[in-house]
Amino acid sequence: MLERAFERALFACRWLLAPFYGALAIGLFVLLVKLLQEIAHFALHALESNESQTILGVLTLVDLSFTASLLIIVMFSGYENFVSKFDHSDHKDWPEWMGTIDFTGLKLKLMSSIVAISAIQLLKAFMDVKASSDRDLAWLVGLHMIFVISGLLMALTDRVAAGHHDK
Repeated sequence: MLERAFERALFACRWLLAPFYGALAIGLFVLLVKLLQEIAHFALHALESNESQTILGVLTLVDLSFTASLLIIVMFSGYENFVSKFDHSDHKDWPEWMGTIDFTGLKLKLMSSIVAISAIQLLKAFMDVKASSDRDLAWLVGLHMIFVISGLLMALTDRVAAGHHDK
């Protein structure tokens, strides 16, 4: 009886994660504010910007949208995997991927998004290469390669583990 009560209490603790996902939703609103600031700055300086500055502005918008998409994936997948399932019967436009991403898929999507965001940051630095020192660029390249290698190793590890479970 004590064991059963302890297990129920542990199981109920999963709801302690819900505020974390709520905090990510607040982070999404903060990103929206930043997006609006960037759009205003981008639009106000569009006529006086050169090609490189325009590309940097667009890359910033892409970077913000990738980060926002990453937050959505983590919020929904994390909530469904660790807290509770969504009742999506009332939603006609329910995305197909929601409810199908397990923890392994979430890790890989997260790592892929981090690699993409890192690549955009690296591209932005190379677009404005005069503003960065060689040391800064080397760090950006090194960190990006660490993210790429980490993602590949994570995917390989998950593939090996999945193959091991199939036997």
